[in-house]
Amino acid sequence: MKAKKSYGQHFLRHPEIARRIAQSLSNPGPFDTVAEIGPGKGMLTRFLFDLPYRLLAIEADRDMVDYLLLHYPQLEGGLISADFLKLNLREHLTGQFAIIGNFPYNISSQILFKMLEVKDLVPELVGMFQKEVAERVVAGPGTRDYGVISVLVQAFYEGEYLFTVDKENFIPPPKVQSGVIRLTRRDNQDLGCDQALFKQVVKQAFSQRRKMLRNTMKSLINDPDTLADPFFEQRPERLSVADFVALTNQIGRQN
Repeated sequence: MKAKKSYGQHFLRHPEIARRIAQSLSNPGPFDTVAEIGPGKGMLTRFLFDLPYRLLAIEADRDMVDYLLLHYPQLEGGLISADFLKLNLREHLTGQFAIIGNFPYNISSQILFKMLEVKDLVPELVGMFQKEVAERVVAGPGTRDYGVISVLVQAFYEGEYLFTVDKENFIPPPKVQSGVIRLTRRDNQDLGCDQALFKQVVKQAFSQRRKMLRNTMKSLINDPDTLADPFFEQRPERLSVADFVALTNQIGRQN
């Protein structure tokens, strides 16, 4: 089974790395099911069987589905042949579930946004991403990696960078390094603002990240005097999640 570029496949060569990723899940955790995204040839899957959770594997590549059923017959009934991004997770998963995977780099950010759509069901995620994306997800305010995905994820999850995986550990080797992170859902999921508007504000602020908020927010602010506040002299990478919540509420009161 050769890796397919169309699915962004790069297979881990060393089982000890897969074991370490599997063991990064909380045990015990506040979930009863683990959903593995893109199991491929099952390098990570084999170690997930050792955990005290129901395993559900979601694989888009039909050839890999056949391979998995042949080599891991215990997946029968727990393997979904589908594109994770198009799957209605609420139809296939009930109760709390964790997400894990060596995620295809070409859809890894989309996987996080999909997770946010069902965040009430997902208390934890452990995943391997392109190192640059992994660092961006967990970056804090004031750093060059801090951006839209940092704010939107960290509004609801605590992020932790676990370890780096060298590109030589894959077949075929990708052109970039990889990083494994763990996201743990915050206890309080109420941001205290309109979440749809919050998302809009964050995206608008970072649409021109080198410009001050005075310039990027003017289309959302009705009162020009508001823009004279020194707060709007900041650039978006300086704002914490709490700052973005306050900004969202300020904009919401004007509309």
